[in-house]
Amino acid sequence: MYKLYILDFDGTVADTNRIITDTMQATLREAGLPARSHEACSQTIGLPLAEGFRMLMPLTETQVQACVDIYRRRFAASQKPGVAPLFPGAAEAMRRWHEGGARVSLASSRGHESLMAFVREMQLGRYVSLVLGCEDVARPKPDPCPVLQTLAHFGLDATDALVIGDMHYDILMGRGAGCRTCGVTYGNGTEAELRAAGADIITDSLLSID
Repeated sequence: MYKLYILDFDGTVADTNRIITDTMQATLREAGLPARSHEACSQTIGLPLAEGFRMLMPLTETQVQACVDIYRRRFAASQKPGVAPLFPGAAEAMRRWHEGGARVSLASSRGHESLMAFVREMQLGRYVSLVLGCEDVARPKPDPCPVLQTLAHFGLDATDALVIGDMHYDILMGRGAGCRTCGVTYGNGTEAELRAAGADIITDSLLSID
């Protein structure tokens, strides 16, 4: 067992794909911008909002900020109980690690308040010792900053931690910090992308991770 498990949230702990992609598509419509497919929007999950919109199409900084503002307003209005279910086994795995003496943390590109709203709704606070959203770090994933900040918070070494995520950004973040990494296949990324990013472990369920 590791001393610390650092998890992504969207696509790793909870199935937020539909609410994210629906909100991105609605944002583009409201902003008067060209439509993008569900698949294209899914590929931006894991990045900060501004980077995600830039990835979809060339935009001015004014357009990017307008998209971010519209998205946050629309997402907040849609973030109701049950809109994003936990993946099977996610809470149980976190409970098992916690009860075994390990620390569990979240490192997400989601805004801190939105992330905390999900943590409260899903009653994950009993297991999670640290929650880092996009504004809590100097540089977001795939930069290793969120992992390095988490390690410093707990006074642990890279060899003590396992970084878990569904996108290649998560794997690159963990590897950049010198940690072992685990890619989950049920989220927004593909197994091929996770392997190409260098994931040490590939799994279909968090319950398989010791």
